[in-house]
Amino acid sequence: MRRSSVLIIVALSCLLFGVAAMRLNRWLSPALAARAQGAELKPASATVPSSAKPDIPQLQLAAAPGTEIYTAKRGESIPAVARQYLHKTAYLTSSELSEAIRHANGDRSGNILKSGEQITIPGILPAPIVEKTFAVAKDFEVRAIYLTGIMAASDHGLRIIRHWREVGGNAIVFDIKDSDGSVTIPFEHPLLGKHQVYIHDLPKFIHFVHAQNMHAIARIAIFRDERMVVEHPELAVQSRKNKQAWRENGKLVWTDPSQPKVQEFNIALAKFVAQSGADEIQFDYVRFPAEGDQKDAAFVYQQNDHAELESASAVSAPSATEPCGDGRIGRPAKAKRGGTATNSETKQAATPTCKSTPRGPQRSDVITGFLKKAYAELHPTGSLLSLDVFGVMAWQRPVDLSHTGQDIVGMAKYCDVLSPMIYPSHFFGMDNIAHPGDAPEHFIGESMARFELITKGSGVVIRPWLQAFRWRTKTYSPEYIKVQVATAREKGGIGFLFWNAANDYSKPYAAMPEMRAANAKNKNNKDAKDDDDDDKDKYFRGDELPGATVKASLTPTSATPPLETQSH
Repeated sequence: MRRSSVLIIVALSCLLFGVAAMRLNRWLSPALAARAQGAELKPASATVPSSAKPDIPQLQLAAAPGTEIYTAKRGESIPAVARQYLHKTAYLTSSELSEAIRHANGDRSGNILKSGEQITIPGILPAPIVEKTFAVAKDFEVRAIYLTGIMAASDHGLRIIRHWREVGGNAIVFDIKDSDGSVTIPFEHPLLGKHQVYIHDLPKFIHFVHAQNMHAIARIAIFRDERMVVEHPELAVQSRKNKQAWRENGKLVWTDPSQPKVQEFNIALAKFVAQSGADEIQFDYVRFPAEGDQKDAAFVYQQNDHAELESASAVSAPSATEPCGDGRIGRPAKAKRGGTATNSETKQAATPTCKSTPRGPQRSDVITGFLKKAYAELHPTGSLLSLDVFGVMAWQRPVDLSHTGQDIVGMAKYCDVLSPMIYPSHFFGMDNIAHPGDAPEHFIGESMARFELITKGSGVVIRPWLQAFRWRTKTYSPEYIKVQVATAREKGGIGFLFWNAANDYSKPYAAMPEMRAANAKNKNNKDAKDDDDDDKDKYFRGDELPGATVKASLTPTSATPPLETQSH
């Protein structure tokens, strides 16, 4: 072909290809633009982090009502997930929730979770629990045992509560603040600061107690507070000699009961607990220090003659013929709580009358004034206020009153219940009885009779603390428990509280069913004779919280193993 012909053919071909390219470009442009835009936003595939990679499609489980679905991360375990979710569930301990998670996910035995594994979390609450006080009359017959805060928040503590209910108990005393100053619940206050919490959700715990149809009593140790003395020495009892925090037999443990900041802190804590649903607030150590160098101890009330304390002194001032006596409060190193006295100074003797002398405010005025303020704050909440007092205060010895400030007559005006600590073993050296721990009938009978006499007409209920430990007694047994309960009731007591610092209640566990059976048998005999005598219940009336329907428990009890009654 000629060269000219070839050029013509090439030119026509280029023209045709150009027209085709223009048409194809109109169709491809949007797609290419979008692809180009995506290329600008998306990093190169070699540098894409794992979180930015497309999710691998997986089946999402549907959460049933009251549950959540959790997707496990690498290295997680069921106990770890339980601790994370506990505050959102109805369960009280992480081990309870762990067991429930295993059960809800096919009764699995292991704890280790695979990465990406989905598990069901049961017991999810729709909202945090808000519990209300279950108000009862102050003469409601309480049958209670005491638990430390650590124990109350544990699985074993929950088993103790359930078992006590099974054998006939209807109330629990649990620590909110112990005598070392430790506070067991979340509570914010400038004088408290960061602290170890055991009962993480107080309304939930009280709801659990209510679910057992039981009365919830929150114990607060008031003025014996080692934590506060160490952290705020300016609030402690002061030494006249060295102008530093005063020591009781070498120990820094006492805040100044007349220090307004100390009083306000304890009232604020008590009010918070009452508003969290507690049925009763129990004050312990609501007194001045009774041991140590008393002459060296200096208090705020001695420096500031407040009109408020003057008013209180007018109420509780002694009469012109107040009896004098000698003796003092003493406490053996191993004793846990209660009123005690030394061997040589406790004999009850005829005492001459003493002349009344003008005086300023006394320790008893401080205690009575504090209780007046506390009762005014707590009474509107619907919670009862009960006070633990030394058992020996029933003897009304002036020296005991001057040291402790526990004027029973004055205190009875500003509380609902008085709980004297009348542990027989703590009356050593009294009434010429060599082994008082083995004479429960005598000391409980004598104490109750005296407390009933000195509070007559006040309307206060006497509900004693009884001994549930074997210290200084060779006869501690279920029968020992029964003798205490029967004697206290015979002498006018309404209900009882059992104290064991280690929370070992094996003897009360054994005694309670026997007392219930004896009551039932005695009642049947009385009914058969058509006798209306109110004394048909030798041990207790058997009061229960009003209402035939018991609240549904937060958590099922079937998963909880039976409580062993061995010592802790």
